[in-house]
Amino acid sequence: MQTITISGKARQGVGKVATKADRVAGNIPCVMYAGNEVVHFTSTLSDLRGILYTPKFFKAILNIDGTTHEALLKDVQAHPLTEQILHIDFHKLTPGVKVIVEIPIKVVGSSPGVKEGGKLLVKVRKVKVKTLPEHLKDVIEVDITPLKLGQSFKVRDIKEPNFEILNSMSIPLVSVEITRALKSAATDAAKAEASAKKK
Repeated sequence: MQTITISGKARQGVGKVATKADRVAGNIPCVMYAGNEVVHFTSTLSDLRGILYTPKFFKAILNIDGTTHEALLKDVQAHPLTEQILHIDFHKLTPGVKVIVEIPIKVVGSSPGVKEGGKLLVKVRKVKVKTLPEHLKDVIEVDITPLKLGQSFKVRDIKEPNFEILNSMSIPLVSVEITRALKSAATDAAKAEASAKKK
């Protein structure tokens, strides 16, 4: 899967005073949770921007004082008014230990329902799964090729044997909606047909 490298420096102090000093210096306090181990470090907005401001799903390569760790972004705390990033949590990936993540969906294929004038609606952008780090993927592909007018691709239709899907199986991810124009055209056609039969 896609990776992004983030440089960090181990924090010498983690109290309120040290945290304030870090922020004043332009650094963002971060924590990497690794089982019973907790690693405190700082990074900069320029280093973190690539993983913060994107809808894409990345695996982070954290380079903390020369030691690298594979991790996933877990949580971001921002100021409610200024939106300044205050704190970031990462979860270290351990081979053989499953993680729970939300993976974006990617629509692929061409729907016959859309070609007939239907409107494609993406109702869910991410799917929550439980899987091993080695099975992580950038996206979950949703193939809309079979979808006709009024049909949908539901969670149960995902074919990923290495994923334990945690969303409700009945939730539609993508659907092809019959538009008002199509409904109106169908009604007019039915009326015209009925009128022709009467004649």
